[in-house]
Amino acid sequence: MKRFLAAGATALASFLSAQACSQTTQAMTITVPYGAGGIVDNTARAYAERLGQELGQPVVVENKGGAGGMIGMAAVAKGPAERSLAFSAISPVTLSPHLMKTQYDPLKDLKPVAAVMYSPVFLVAGPKFSGASFADMLAQARQDPGGLSLATAGVGSLGHLMLEQINRQAGVSITHVPYKGMAQLVPDALGGQFSLALVNASGPVNGLIDEGKLKLLAVGAPARLAARPGTPTLAELGYPAANMSSTFGFFAPGSASPAHIARMNALINKISAMPEISKPLTDALNVMQIGSAETFAAQVRKEYEASGRIVKDADIRVD
Repeated sequence: MKRFLAAGATALASFLSAQACSQTTQAMTITVPYGAGGIVDNTARAYAERLGQELGQPVVVENKGGAGGMIGMAAVAKGPAERSLAFSAISPVTLSPHLMKTQYDPLKDLKPVAAVMYSPVFLVAGPKFSGASFADMLAQARQDPGGLSLATAGVGSLGHLMLEQINRQAGVSITHVPYKGMAQLVPDALGGQFSLALVNASGPVNGLIDEGKLKLLAVGAPARLAARPGTPTLAELGYPAANMSSTFGFFAPGSASPAHIARMNALINKISAMPEISKPLTDALNVMQIGSAETFAAQVRKEYEASGRIVKDADIRVD
């Protein structure tokens, strides 16, 4: 009988050990709420590789683009508490809910984990645009209402809000062309599918500007960029409400525990400090942000409230 009980206890211990091992080795998923390719997707994959090494378990990246990032963020909001993360611009949390109905409560169903960087926004023109400056863009828009087209990362994206602010203040009608992310947007700009685009700074975009294949008309940033001293900010051009930059970071489901959030924040900050991670991003003119989950959460809430005021005051609507 004792041998039977001992054998049973050993089997139970082995089973529980196997279950625990299985749970810790289950894959974590990082959702990118945009299409594959581009700086957001590439950055997520670089973090996933290092995070997998730190955790000792698989970390995979899934792309779920659409609706300005809201489809992917909705999936994360409903995902397993400690096996789901999103790497995204913060606009699907701070801006999109003020423009469209979401399938998640932005301040309850998603928890900010760690900011990674902020990225200047470039107003660029492709070969379809015959002008050479921001003033030329406005002149053409006034001469031919709706004739100029401008692409962004999607409906309800930061670029969309920037365009609406320009249209409203200048009294023009530049047509919005929403994409599911940046990967296809840049090739389409070179192919003349639209006139203009609002894109985040990245190595490929910087290279195309240097080669003269894209014209940089203005920058959304707190000040002129040292690497682009001849390009004015939108605020300098008289459009402070459109002078925005993109913050990117990691989010977890609202059901994630404080301990899990703290652990992920520490690991993500550790990865952000690695030169092999940070250098490609800063070389592309992005600015790294390392801080606590609480600091990131406060930033998200502040921008959520500010975006709500902008949308209401400007009476911006998405049809």
